[in-house]
This record gives sequence, structure tokens and C-alpha cells, in this order.
Amino acid sequence: MANKRLDEATNTETVGHEWDGIEELNTPLPRWWLWSFYASIVFAIGYVIAYPALPGRHSATPGMLGWTSRGQLDNELKTAAADRAKTVAALKDMPIEQLPQHPELMRAAVAGGAAAFKVNCVQCHGAGAAGSNGFPNLNDDDWLWGGDLKTIQQTLIHGIRQPGDDQTRMSQMPAFGRDGLLTPAQIQDTTSFVLSLSGKEKPSAASQRGKAVFEANCAVCHGPEGKGDRQFGAPNLSDAIWLYAGTRDAVSAQITNPRHGVMPAWGARLDPVTVKMLAAYVHSLGGGEEFAPAPAEAQPAADATAAQ
Repeated sequence: MANKRLDEATNTETVGHEWDGIEELNTPLPRWWLWSFYASIVFAIGYVIAYPALPGRHSATPGMLGWTSRGQLDNELKTAAADRAKTVAALKDMPIEQLPQHPELMRAAVAGGAAAFKVNCVQCHGAGAAGSNGFPNLNDDDWLWGGDLKTIQQTLIHGIRQPGDDQTRMSQMPAFGRDGLLTPAQIQDTTSFVLSLSGKEKPSAASQRGKAVFEANCAVCHGPEGKGDRQFGAPNLSDAIWLYAGTRDAVSAQITNPRHGVMPAWGARLDPVTVKMLAAYVHSLGGGEEFAPAPAEAQPAADATAAQ
């Protein structure tokens, strides 16, 4: 320290140290840095006084403002719950077919339905709702019973082939091979005809024979052209969309001894608003249809004597 001197080049005092002719200048800190440092000290003291800061045996000092992160989280959760309660009340009171007329509420329903889908439906339909063998793809526009909001809601509430639910969706395809309704040769001919409907096989003598068998045994549900019938939950066989694969072996096996999937009746497991949100989400995936109200029945003609 006794060797302090002013540096000739900068006119700055040295700190008095020297290493092989190299000396260190005692350059003062910038004034803005010093004031920032002092301000941070003042801020730290104020923070310790105002907020929980100093750890104790069981908890930190409470702070004069009484603020806690848990308290803030609790307030935010209460606010979110109140907002959600308003949305749930609005969804509960609104008929599902009117949801598209209220875009903001529809978006909330789709968001809620997406969360419910991840918890309850991905196990069968997959995370992207693309389905798999035996589980339908919910992204396409192929619907057995209809794809408008109200129809999807009905399917979700009562399920498909749900035991104990009188209103469940029910379709039962006969086991034409297992029960001896058709011979193996007739089943193969019918398979050829079914595959020709979607262009998977070219028309042939076998498909012509199969057409006659189809018209006699299958057209009552699937229609003469295989377009299906939503009244019976009979699938469209001409659109190349298959639930159990569209190979020859798979189609033949389905005719011989059909498989029938089961979907739970979610109305008995989930609250009505959650079911409604699920319907909105499924409808939004890309294949949803517009709601078409049933045509009004013709009113009987007024009694002529009553008009007199």
C-alpha cells in the first residue's frame, strides 16, 4: 500500500501492487453502477420487511403485507373456478344444437371436451382420435348413427350395445356363417360383391352371384347399393372405410361370425355438461355434420264444422 502512486498515462492512483512491472489501477466504479447497487440493497431490505423472507423453524417470516404464494394460488384457483362455473352453467342450460350459434361458448366446450377425451376416450380411440382396428376413427365423416351434435351427444349418453341401457345404440349383424344362414361359397361370393362396392375388387362372376345373395340377405339393412342405413346403424360399405379392416379375409370373417364393439354409456359415468363438451370436441375434429331438425309432422286438417 505504501507504493501507491499516480499513473502517468491515466492520472489514476494505483493500488500499490506490482507484478513483474505490471501495476493495478484503482479505477473507481461507475456512478450508475454504485447507485444501482445501493438501490438493490434498499429494495432487499424493503422486500424482507414486506414479504415472507427469513426462514424460521416452521415457516418464514410472514411479512407486513401478509402475502403468500399459496394464498395467491388459492385466489387464482377460486377465480378460475368461478369463471368455469359460469361456463358450465351456460352449457348446462343451452341445447347442444344451438352451441354453434355461440362461438365463444363453443370454443370453451371444445376445450373442455378435449381434456375429457384425454382422460376417458384415448384408451380406445387414440390420442388423435384416429381409432384403430375395431375402434372408429372420429376424424372422418363416416357415422353409423349420424354426426351432428345432438346425435353424437345421444350416442355418448347411452353408449353402443351398453347392457342395462334401454336407449343404447344397438345393431346386430347375423352370423351368416356360424349359424349356417349362408354356405361358405355364398359368403365368398358376397365378400367379392362387398369389396367391389368400394373398388377394392373388380366386378366378376363371383361378385355378380354375391350381389344376388346380398340383395336377399343384406340389403334390408345396408341398402341395395350398400350405402348403409343410420336407422339401423348399418355401415356404408361403398366408402372404403372399414372398422375391422377391408381385406378379403377380414370382410369374409365379419360375414361369417361378426364382431360387435361396445362403447360405455357415458351418461352414467360423466355429468351432462362433460358429455356435452365431449360431443362438441368430437364434432369439431373434422367430420361433424350440421344439425338437421326432424321434419314437422303434417297437421290434420281443421274440422269444417268447427270453423263454422
